[in-house]
Amino acid sequence: MGGPIDTRRNPTVVNELAESHPIEWFERTVTSLVPFPNAGAMRRVYPGFMQLTGFMTMNLDRHMSAHRKLFEHLVEGDADPVKQHQDFYEEYMAVMDLPAEFFLQTVKTAFQDHSLPDGWLEHRGELVDCSAIRKTAIMTVEGEKDDICGLGQTEVALDLCTNVPMDEKYHYVQPGVGHYGVFNGTRWRTEIQPRIREFIRTIQFKRRTGDNDMTFGLPYRSLQEKREPESDWQSAADD
Repeated sequence: MGGPIDTRRNPTVVNELAESHPIEWFERTVTSLVPFPNAGAMRRVYPGFMQLTGFMTMNLDRHMSAHRKLFEHLVEGDADPVKQHQDFYEEYMAVMDLPAEFFLQTVKTAFQDHSLPDGWLEHRGELVDCSAIRKTAIMTVEGEKDDICGLGQTEVALDLCTNVPMDEKYHYVQPGVGHYGVFNGTRWRTEIQPRIREFIRTIQFKRRTGDNDMTFGLPYRSLQEKREPESDWQSAADD
């Protein structure tokens, strides 16, 4: 979900920034030492305030507009939008420091070297071979307006897992949401999560009945105006 498997597909500003500087630049520029007397003092981290600054500046106009509307709602005494605003930003701004090792490894491996899609990512000394995945159904989800992970970057996972049956691969692009909206908010609750639920139930029904000849809709390759037909898995199971 909104994960950059291959950032060379429809690269975003974030992807271009990652490729425009050596890894030493990121270590020198965006990581720092935890100061005394905080826990973990002198440990190098990617500070939460740096992450938040990046998030906010990417859509600064939108955040300024949201706070202007907050003031208007306060003046009008409209409590519901104020509560929604407060709940959203309370979670949105709840960032934490990341270990510098984790952050730098992610930038180097995923955004600069493209180790996984190029087939030379290693884990504990062994190459990661996505074609070895055979019995795990895979669903990928992307946001239409994601300005961090561009369209197609997550879908690459389906192409890498060449030995997963086609009818157990499913790709969905959620219209109208950005990176954060893929896994949080109204669209997540009403559009994305129900599709994930139905995907899991469909695969479970196929496994339970042992009917390997069952066919399901092929992966989406573009935005769809309407949801695909649902299989009534529960009534079929009861029969």
